[in-house]
Amino acid sequence: MAPPRTPRRPFRGRRVVLGVTGGIAAYKAIAVARELTLAGAAVDVVLTRGALKFVRPLSFEALTGRPVHTSLYPQGDPNLHIRLARDAHAVVVAPATANFLARAAAGMADDLLAAVLLATEAPVVFCPAMNDRMHAHPATQGNLRRLAEIGYRLAGPAVGPLAWGEGEGPGRMIEPDEIVAHAGRTLEGPGPLAGRRVVVTAGGTREPIDPVRYIGNRSSGRMGYEVAAAAWRRGAGVLLVSGPSPLPAPTGVELRRIETAEEMRAVVEAALPGADALVMAAAVADFRPAEPAAQKLKKEAGGVSELRLQATADVLRATRYARRAGSVVVGFALETADAVENGRRKLVAKGLDLLVVNDATEPGAGFEVETNRVVLLSPGAPDEALPLMPKSEVADRILDRVELLLARAAVPE
Repeated sequence: MAPPRTPRRPFRGRRVVLGVTGGIAAYKAIAVARELTLAGAAVDVVLTRGALKFVRPLSFEALTGRPVHTSLYPQGDPNLHIRLARDAHAVVVAPATANFLARAAAGMADDLLAAVLLATEAPVVFCPAMNDRMHAHPATQGNLRRLAEIGYRLAGPAVGPLAWGEGEGPGRMIEPDEIVAHAGRTLEGPGPLAGRRVVVTAGGTREPIDPVRYIGNRSSGRMGYEVAAAAWRRGAGVLLVSGPSPLPAPTGVELRRIETAEEMRAVVEAALPGADALVMAAAVADFRPAEPAAQKLKKEAGGVSELRLQATADVLRATRYARRAGSVVVGFALETADAVENGRRKLVAKGLDLLVVNDATEPGAGFEVETNRVVLLSPGAPDEALPLMPKSEVADRILDRVELLLARAAVPE
């Protein structure tokens, strides 16, 4: 069972104006409002006159617990647009139709949502949604450039199925989870990781026995995927090097999929010269078959009487000399006994700046769960034992430490 939703960074206690304009993708905005609210934001929904043709206020009010706004001149509150604009920490327009983009680019204030845009100092994210021909039109492209010049942020559009009968093309609004991720990056604002390059490894590796069988482990990759998502949300450029995993690629993250420990080593080594931080959350196999069979081993033929193993490449040790000076390296240690003691030895042996240790035998921690209980170890610093928490929160605690380590490395001695 998934853990209950709790307010999370950076949505906790923040105000988001969600503007919904009149396109068929307006139905997705209901899910956006729900996810933002579950993440901890107070969501003020503004529906344009066109949006009311597709969705109704009651749906949003039931999910956000807040009134929905539709009029520039509501009875008894002539300054509603100023109040919404002033109180907002971010404004998200999803969907943003071609018509609304044109009005926003022209600086019009002929409805409540347009007036909020002119009055707010909060960052604004547009999520375009329209027919691909409308998106390709020079006027729309010019409006998009103008909005970017003003300082508004554009998220999408995606390429995919359009309205019935229109096939596929660029113009589809990005999905609600992607919109929430962009809202999070916007709310996070420029911080210590903004403009930095972070390499994250995740998942297990598969070491082939024959073309259809392999040695592996039960890692889902969730911890590394959460770290990658959180680093992108904080403004970093992120490369995620992932073994086989059922998880979707985090929004905004460059994903490189690999199978074996040797493939992971090669990708990480090539990426490290440009990286400010490496977070090795992958559960890399320690051993691989010494002589993988070229053909499937048949049970009828006796199979194998023994399987000779040899050590795989130690990615952290093998890439040590590829690291950029001043970069931060984070390792993980999954143990089943004497976790902290074994972790301290690994911290020193591999020259790490930070080691994240957890016990695979503890309920709610380790593989195939959404929570973790870890201890953070650093040279010359006291151990920090974290309580059981969602892996998304563990990721933020790890990145808090990465930011501190990067700041210290930047200060001359």
